[in-house]
Parts: sequence; C-alpha cells; structure tokens
Amino acid sequence: MENYMNENFFEVKAKHSPIEVLQKWRNLCGVVKNPKRRFRFTANLSKRGEAAAMRKSNQEKLRIAVLVSKAAFHFMEGVPAGDYVVPEEVKAGGFEICADELGSIVEGHDVKKLKFHGGVDGIARKLLTCTTNGLTSDNELLKRRQEIFGINKFAEAQARSFLVFVWEALQDMTLMILAVCAFVSLIVGIAMEGWPEGAHDGLGIVASILLVVFVTATSDYRQSLQFRDLDKEKKKISIQVIRNGYRQKMSIYDLLPGDVVHLSIGDQVPADGLFFSGFSVLIDESSLTGESEPVIVNTENPFLLSGTKVQDGSCKMMITTVGMRTQWGKLMATLSEGGDDETPLQVKLNGVATFIGKIGLAFAVVTFAVLVQGLFTRKLREGTHWSWSGDDALEMLEFFAIAVTIVVVAVPEGLPLAVTLSLAFAMKKMMNDKALVRHLAACETMGSATSICSDKTGTLTTNHMTVVKSCICMNVKDVDRQNTASSFSSGIPDSAVKLLLQSIFNNSGGEVVVNKEGKFEILGSPTEAALLEFGLFLGGDFQGERQTSKLIKVEPFNSTKKRMGVVLELPQGGLRAHTKGASEIILAACNKVINSNGEVVPLDEATNDHLNATINRFASEALRTLCLAYMELENGFSPNDSIPLSGYTCLGIVGIKDPVRPGVKESVAICRSAGITVRMVTGDNINTAKAIARECGILTDDGIAIEGPDFREKSQEELLELIPKIQVMARSSPLDKHTLVKQLRTTFDEVVAVTGDGTNDAPALHEADIGLAMGIAGTEVAKESADVIILDDNFSTIVTVAKWGRSVYINIQKFVQFQLTVNVVALIVNFSSACLTGNAPLTAVQLLWVNMIMDTLGALALATEPPTDELMKRSPVGRRGNFISNVMWRNILGQSLYQFIVIWYLQVQGKALFQLNGPDSDLILNTLIFNSFVFCQVFNEISSRDMEKINVFKGILDNYVFVAVLSSTALFQILIIEYLGTYASTSPLTLSQWFFSVFIGFLGMPIAAALKMVPVSSS
Repeated sequence: MENYMNENFFEVKAKHSPIEVLQKWRNLCGVVKNPKRRFRFTANLSKRGEAAAMRKSNQEKLRIAVLVSKAAFHFMEGVPAGDYVVPEEVKAGGFEICADELGSIVEGHDVKKLKFHGGVDGIARKLLTCTTNGLTSDNELLKRRQEIFGINKFAEAQARSFLVFVWEALQDMTLMILAVCAFVSLIVGIAMEGWPEGAHDGLGIVASILLVVFVTATSDYRQSLQFRDLDKEKKKISIQVIRNGYRQKMSIYDLLPGDVVHLSIGDQVPADGLFFSGFSVLIDESSLTGESEPVIVNTENPFLLSGTKVQDGSCKMMITTVGMRTQWGKLMATLSEGGDDETPLQVKLNGVATFIGKIGLAFAVVTFAVLVQGLFTRKLREGTHWSWSGDDALEMLEFFAIAVTIVVVAVPEGLPLAVTLSLAFAMKKMMNDKALVRHLAACETMGSATSICSDKTGTLTTNHMTVVKSCICMNVKDVDRQNTASSFSSGIPDSAVKLLLQSIFNNSGGEVVVNKEGKFEILGSPTEAALLEFGLFLGGDFQGERQTSKLIKVEPFNSTKKRMGVVLELPQGGLRAHTKGASEIILAACNKVINSNGEVVPLDEATNDHLNATINRFASEALRTLCLAYMELENGFSPNDSIPLSGYTCLGIVGIKDPVRPGVKESVAICRSAGITVRMVTGDNINTAKAIARECGILTDDGIAIEGPDFREKSQEELLELIPKIQVMARSSPLDKHTLVKQLRTTFDEVVAVTGDGTNDAPALHEADIGLAMGIAGTEVAKESADVIILDDNFSTIVTVAKWGRSVYINIQKFVQFQLTVNVVALIVNFSSACLTGNAPLTAVQLLWVNMIMDTLGALALATEPPTDELMKRSPVGRRGNFISNVMWRNILGQSLYQFIVIWYLQVQGKALFQLNGPDSDLILNTLIFNSFVFCQVFNEISSRDMEKINVFKGILDNYVFVAVLSSTALFQILIIEYLGTYASTSPLTLSQWFFSVFIGFLGMPIAAALKMVPVSSS
C-alpha cells in the first residue's frame, strides 16, 4: 500500500501543487461511492482555469488602455470635449457623474475623459466629496451614494441549506443501490407475505439509509458553517480613511465612491480610484493581470485598480468604483468558487480509500458469487433448481444487499472527509486561540514543523516602543518622562533641538492627529510612534512643523535599505535632506557631527568610536537603536533624483525599549522539548538581537549569531556546516531570510515555519512550508502570502498552532487506525463466513449501522480530540514520516486478529456455548455476533484515543463529543437489539448474553494495552 501511495498520491504538496498533479490523483480516484461528497473540499480546477483566463484578458485590456491613454495624452490639445449626459437618477441623487463613467475612466486609463471632467478635483466635486476632509457621515447621503454607486463587496456563492447536504449524502452510489434493493424487497415481500410482515426487511434497509444520510448531512452541514465563519474572518481587512476631516480605520467593505484613503507600502488597493498626492508610488498589478513589472503611479498616471498592491511609497487616493463594477470584484467572484487546494493528508487518505475500495469490491463480488453458488448447490441437492419461489428471490436479493453493504463498509469513504472534519474543528478552535488559518493544509503541515524562523519585533517582543535613551550632541541621557522637556533639553543647544524636531516630524511615516474627542492620537508603526512621542515630549508641534517646510521627496523605509529619507524645501529657501535608520548604516553615511556646543564639526575617528560604542552599549541593553542625520542640498536637486546616501551630519542616536513578551521564554523551551528549533531572524543590530535572544532562551552557548551581510558571503560548503548552528541572524535582508528558509527546506529537508509582517517578507512566507503573518503589524501583502495569520502577533500563539497541527495529524491517525480495524474485521468475517458456511452473520441493515459507527460517528469522536501538552514532548514527524506508521499497523493487525478469532469462535461454537436450540437459534447467534462486534468497536474506539500509551482514559471527560458519541452508540445498540429486531434481523438477548457481548468488547482493551508494549521500529 505504501508503494502504491508513494507512486500515485505523494506528489501533492501542502503549497503550490501544479494543476496536472491535482488532476492526476482525481483521475486515479475515478470510481467513488459519492463524488459530490468526496470532492466537496477540493479545488475546483475548472473555475481556476476561468480565473486564469480572466487575468490574461485583464492584462491585454490594461495594456491596450495604457497605450491608448499615452496616445491620447499627446493629442489631447485641440480635441473637442466628449459628450456626457448625466443619467436622471444620478442627478436626482445630487451627483454629476455616474458609476459607469467613473469605471470607464479608471479601468480604461482614460486621460482624456479625466481631463474633460476637471481632473481629480473635478470628479471630487461631482461626487460631492473633498480631497482634504473626505466624505461627511450624513447617513441619508451615504445611503443614496450606496444605492447609486453600489457597495464594495463581490458576489459570493449562496450558502447551501441543510437539505442540499441531505441531497448530496443521498448521491452515494451504494446507498442508491441499497435503496433499489429495499424497494424490490418491499414489493416482493408484500406480494408474498402481505402488509406489514412482508415489509420489515425493506423498511429496515430504508430506515438505515435515512439514518446514515441524516447523520452524514448534519456532520457536513456543521462543517460548512464552521468554514463559512472562518471565511468571514479571512475577509476582515481595514484601511485608513478620512471622513468628516478625521483619519480613522474602516473596513474596506464600507468604502464608497468619494472616500479618501491613505495607502502605504504593503497595502492592498481596496477599490478602483485616483491618486491625488503621494511619493514614490510603485504598484504591483500581478494579482489582477499576471504582469510582474511594477507600475509607477503619479499625477500623470493616477489610475489605481482594486486588488493591486502598493510595492513602494505612500499616497492618498479617492475611491471611484467599488465592488462588482471593478475587474477585481469579478475576478474574486470566480476565484471564490475555485476553492482551497486539497491538503496532502486528504489526498493520501483518498489514496488509501481507493486502494482498500478496490480490495473491498473484489471481496464483495467473490462473496456474492459464493453465496449465490451456495443457493444453487442447495437447490440442486434438493432438486428444485427449475422452480424458483419468492423466498428464493428475496434470498438472492439479500445476498446482493450483503455484497453491496460489504462495499459500503469496506470502502473507507470517511477517511478523507475525517481530515476535513478534524481541520474544520481545529481551525475553529485556533481562531479562539488568536490564529486564523487561511489555507487548510497549513493546519496539518504545522504539526510536522521542525524549524521556526521568527521575527523579533512584535513577535518575541511586545511592539510597545518608547524612547528611553538618547545621545544628542554627544550627550548620552536617559529619557525620563517624569522630568520636564526643559530639564531634558538643558545642555542641548536650541539649534540642535530645532533640527531634531524637524527631522522627527517630517521624516516620518506616522502622523499626529486630533481625534473626535479632541485629543492627540499618534498613527503609524510602533517605531514611528515612539519617535513622534519623543518629539512631542521635547515640546514639538507636529502640524506646525509640517506646515513650516514643504516636502519635495519621500523615500519610505523598507527592510532592504534599512533607512528612510525626505527632502524639504525650507521656508527661508534652500533644500535639506533628513535620513534615519539602522544606526551603524546611517553613522557610516555621516562625515560630520553636531558637538555639545551645537557646532557642526568633522566626524573624526575618536568621535566615531565614541558613537559606535554608544550604539553597542544601547544594543547590549536590548534597545533598538536609530540614528538621525541631515544634510544641506544644493538647489539643483530634482524630485526625480535619489536622495544622497552619504555626506550627512549626525544629529543623534536614540535607544528604543521594546520589552520581551511574557511567556516567550517558556514557549521557546516547549518548542525545544518538541524537537522544534527556533531561530530569530531580524533586521536589528546584532547586539540588540543577541540580548533579546538570550532573554528569550533562543541563543544558547553552542549557538551562533550572524549578520546578514556575512551570511550572504558564505559558500555552499560553509553554509552546510554553519546553518544547523545559526540561532540568530541580525541585520538580515528579505533575501537572506528567503535563502535561509530555502536552504533549511531543500538541503536539510526540514519543515519550516516562518513569520513575517512586511511586504518584503512575502517571498520567504511563500517559500516556507508554513507562512505565518502578523495580524496587527502585518501588511496585506504579507497576510496574502501567508498560510496562517497570528492575530495577536504573539510567539506563544505560534506554539499553540504547532500543538493544534500535531493534534490534527495524531487525531486523523487515531481515526484511520480505528476505521481500518473495523474495515478489516467486517470484511474478513462476512467473506469467510459466506465462503465457509454459505451465509453472512451481519445483514445489510447491521452493516450500515456498523458503517455509521466507524465513519461519521467515529470521525466525530476521534478527529475532534483537543490537543494535550504531551503532544509537545514528542519529536516532530518531519517531511518523510509515514502516515500509517508501524505502530498503527501493529495495533490494527493485533486488534483485528483478536476480534476475528472471537467472532469466528462464536460462529463455530456459539450455539453450544449458550445452548441455543430451536428455530430462533441462528437469529440469536447472529444477534450475539453482531452485538459483540459492535461492542468490540466501542471499546476499540476508547483504546484508539492513544496509539502508544496504555492509559487511554486521561482527559476523556474533557471531550464531550467523544462521550456523547460513545453513549449514543451504546444506547442505540440497545434499542436495535431489544426493540427494532423486526427491521434489523435481531432478537432480544438475555442478561448473561448482554454481559458476554460487552465483556468480549471490553477484553479488547487489555489486549490493546498489551499490544502497545510490543516494540516496533519507527521506520
């Protein structure tokens, strides 16, 4: 079986499997009992093809639109204005432009139409909005705007009702065949014996089918509700919007044409719109068009398309077109029907189900042939082979029903669906634990993780930053907020404080705004917020400083350059550049410094050493260090020029405190005991990184801390020796992170989880087996590349994800072990009995009940076990572990052998053992066999709670689903035996017979415990 699986089903990966590979395994599973149910949670490949075609079409449309707009730009002068008539309903709403016209301007990149409507300002007037204050929150006007222009949501497939799931459960081919058998049985039975005696067998099968269908549909419907809730969470995206003159966070689904939106690096453009102010904006349109080359957006090319990503820069845009009127809305409506990729476990278990199904089908055919041959032999012996009665027809029908039911039991259709059930349950619980799973496969892959590469800031630390130390004009001071700004500034020349405030407030990606309550609020990343707070502490005025100078150019911070820069036009004339970033990089770009007297002096070796020593001292105290510098520029500087990289004057160095999160050290220790290596990969100073890593327990005495530039220089041979020892990588670029992840995955065959929050982390998140994006600090680009979003940005949550991943993997193994045991025993018992005695002890109705115990109910009981701390004391499965392990085979074969021996003994010696005589002796014996078999499964279900430990009762009462399934199985079994015998072909049992049946089942538990003591190799 392992060889069959390896050859046909192991090509499907957790991420980025080619369409051909996904199609291949589907073809191998061509004949299944219920394709609608089996393939419900797999990707819709035809819809994906449609989405790819739509992207190609978009690419061609945009290419033509750009060419036309360029041509129009050259020949616009002298061209008469186009005719545009405002529709009456739009006029009645108070607007002067309709949604279709707006759509044609942006989607068509129509510069001519844009100019005709008066540019961005003209369209803003026609939309009754203002580029400074945004829309007003007048509910009546917002409602009118919504009616005329639509809402920013794309059409989604309607949620399926419970009856749809009932209908799909009825599509099971074997159940349909059994339904036909039941119908024929009813007709023949009633014709021969009359109503109601002749209808019992047929009605028994019908009732069993309905029970199976409704239990299956209920389970599937609950799963669909869980997935729907998770989909809602995935779509929660917020963006910065100006309304009523106030900047605020808002859901992208509440945006309307006329809204003014702030975009920064890593954001997704939430709707079609027009750029009207900003710097260095590069847009990645690949998600919409498949085109990888970024597009420059500025006043000459102001068109922004929904679903595209901001690759660099920042800007303000005005929304013009929303929802299904945009190409992105149409594309998303198609993509949403494409579904998630199937997970490797789903595919493997589809393979197992197919393999065993073929064996089951062969057994069923042989069983039917043997039973029919037995009937013919008997009739030949009796000399009645030419005369056939209704009883003979009913007996033949029963043989056929038994053969079909063997297929029902033998084909473990529930295996791949148990994966989905377990994943749905785990994803819902993980949501409560602050982890949002975007891709199903990540849930199970995380259980095999052997390595975690974690960011420092915000993941291992709290991300609540404050400036606690500074070195300004060569004076090192503690920033004590108990003291006044004047006492802190004493000893620092006024000219230097003024330059410092100009640098802090202008060279910033954050803002200080007045909120609705009239209080100051700082917006921006934690680092920017810490600096702005420091500027306010020094007595600075953010708005006043911003209005004094004019911004000429902005180069936003990114993790490759590790610096940010701006160029200002000063009120008295002249240009000044400010820069800030990684201390050693900015200091290396300086050749002058402001001394304690406020004078600009050359940066000599002694001063440089003093500043470097200060940086190292701050860093060794686990502080993030930033250096601020400026330079005067010549008037020949153009906004198209790059900001200079050297020749600066050092203004000062600040040390920012970002405390380690509580519980991180314990979480790292748990990972170590679980065989998971934790590495810190950060852009920070190496001394800061080492101090934090030691505090977290990541950096040990035998571990190595390395800087990104050094790592880049190493040869492949050196990396082979170095990578296993690396515990900290500081001053790393996104490329370094990507290289480390790729080496760990390919060269060392590790299963790697990676955290990321920035746009540049996307390649590493994409490369990793599990990409973990930060929910608070993460950009939309990072989140979209990730498999799991850590909603609280906490490292401890990553450990919880690993624990749930292991739980999913182990739970499915438990269920597979349980189901294969039932499969093997039911198959061999009915087959061997048919061959040797000419009849089957388990009837169609009984086998359907057994099928429900092992399929839907078994999955509910075993696949929803919550994780335990014990899971994190095992070694990880890794990339090469066999899913059906030797431990499982030992348990399956041992338990199957015990059950088969017991049931076979009952069949041979049961009558003598219980002194059964008379016409009902066969019925009572078969009831005893059926009852013993069911209780063997009940107790085997308990034994399957742990595949290796003897104590299987630990925490059993914590899983109410397990207790409920077990209780209902036992209760319903009593009802079947004692009260439903007419329909289920059973007879009420005596107290001693009940005791014997339950004892036989219970005896399987000590045998299972004994089996667990038999050592087996892991490979």
